[in-house]
Amino acid sequence: MIGALMLDIAGTTLTPQDIEILQAPQVGGLILFARNIESPQQVRALTNHIRRIRPEILIAVDQEGGRVQRLKNGFTLLPAMGRFGELYQQHPEQALVLAEQCGWLMATEVLAVGIDFSFAPVLDVDDVSDVIGDRGFAKNVEDIPELAGAFMKGMHRAGMATTGKHFPGHGSVKADSHVAAAVDMRSYKEIYEKDMQSFIQLMPELDAVMPAHVIYPQVDSNPAGFSSYWIQEILRKQLKFNGVLFSDDLTMQAACVVGGADARIQAALQAGCDMGLVCNDREAASLALQGLEGFPFPDQTRLERMRGKIPDIDIGEQLALGSEWQTAKHAIEQFKQTIANK
Repeated sequence: MIGALMLDIAGTTLTPQDIEILQAPQVGGLILFARNIESPQQVRALTNHIRRIRPEILIAVDQEGGRVQRLKNGFTLLPAMGRFGELYQQHPEQALVLAEQCGWLMATEVLAVGIDFSFAPVLDVDDVSDVIGDRGFAKNVEDIPELAGAFMKGMHRAGMATTGKHFPGHGSVKADSHVAAAVDMRSYKEIYEKDMQSFIQLMPELDAVMPAHVIYPQVDSNPAGFSSYWIQEILRKQLKFNGVLFSDDLTMQAACVVGGADARIQAALQAGCDMGLVCNDREAASLALQGLEGFPFPDQTRLERMRGKIPDIDIGEQLALGSEWQTAKHAIEQFKQTIANK
């Protein structure tokens, strides 16, 4: 069974304490950070070990590109998604081809080292938010579905599920929800007509959605990730989304309005999330596990869709994943060089 908690580990190998907590039935996922990464070979050894402990676990990472990519040494350094949006203004067809190649390349490298999926793509508009910025594909909301759709097509072709974040939109909110309470005072109509459009148009291609730790007081008093209105009424009923719902990290400052880690994961699941993330705080993760005692397990059919097509290959000190990988890698690195030369 896949449990409802996703947590993290401290280092590049499993400690006895890691092994103990991974065996807790309600631990269903593990997210890797930069501190867990030394090389492709080491990551594959780590994920193989994790699966010997818990074969059913889902392993994730944030490998968006730009300033948010955890896999660096030995992996392709990807451009920020906003660079595709800039190219799209002048050369839309080229931008879409490169976005798809980038999605395929990211997914292929992540899968090769035994990680099921990256929490990608960001579907937020590049507006006033500093924490989003060029993590979003474009400043023009109408450009995002085309570009993100191409990126997701590449992910799917490689065998990776997609996760759109941060519903219903974080790009129009100045505050960084990692470190502060984030509030968006706009009406539902304004949010729907702008920020939500990329999610709505790409809904058929989304395997999962991550709600924002943002409060939209004109709609509901709770942050979207704790709001049964946003999750059950809007996402599930009105938009008919039947994929997985992951909470954003429940240790973020904007999530603390709900209480301790036990109360936060309970609130997220009761609102309709399938899995809650508790990162960079083992004490909080243990408290969240206690909070899950007696909770039903999440929908297994939904969560199984997030399992990546991980190849049965030996990874050496350097990635070598075939001719298509070489072609895509060259195209993305050439694109980055073109940007650098401007």
